[in-house]
Amino acid sequence: MQFNRSIQAVMRFFPVFFPALLLAAAAAGQSYEAEISRHREQYRQDFLTDSNSPLQAADTAYLQFYEPDEAFRIRAAFTPTPGAKTFDMPTYNGKLKKYRQYGVLTFAVHDTTVTLEVYQSPVLMKRPELKDYLFIPFKDRTNYVTTYGGGRYLELRTGNIKDGEVILDFNKCYNPYCAYAAGYSCPVPPDANKLPVAIPAGELLFGKQGAH
Repeated sequence: MQFNRSIQAVMRFFPVFFPALLLAAAAAGQSYEAEISRHREQYRQDFLTDSNSPLQAADTAYLQFYEPDEAFRIRAAFTPTPGAKTFDMPTYNGKLKKYRQYGVLTFAVHDTTVTLEVYQSPVLMKRPELKDYLFIPFKDRTNYVTTYGGGRYLELRTGNIKDGEVILDFNKCYNPYCAYAAGYSCPVPPDANKLPVAIPAGELLFGKQGAH
């Protein structure tokens, strides 16, 4: 009852502005969904332009995603680790790839505080267009259930980190190529990036029968 009286009081004092606020909130939600839709369409197109792609045009119809959910667009605190040494990260085909830890992200998923390590590739740093590329491979409680068992990936750019914070949008996390075919050197998410929570956002299991 107290809640209802509060709403009524707001409506008396702001008879015009309150509906406008509701409309603005609805528009913001639609705008975010449109952003994710555009992102996923570009993601599909990238499979067609990558000469190393595991998918043909017809296969992209089997890409599946959770519905966009802004609850998994999360603000995280960033702690840099400038003294971290380069190490070998295993991949699913047995090869090793060089990375170094760039920093650590701390954030909350519902009531659970978790961390993810952020990595930088010394190889990609030599390429002007990718020198600011950051990589976050992770696993979570959805693996082997609704998402690929080998984990999923997120990407950032160093410029995304501002004032010690960054927005992690798990609606944009994606499967490694190993989710579609064997033989790719997909990094295995380190133990430090195995989240004790479910992240029901981003890409789902590939929908085509017989996929890797």
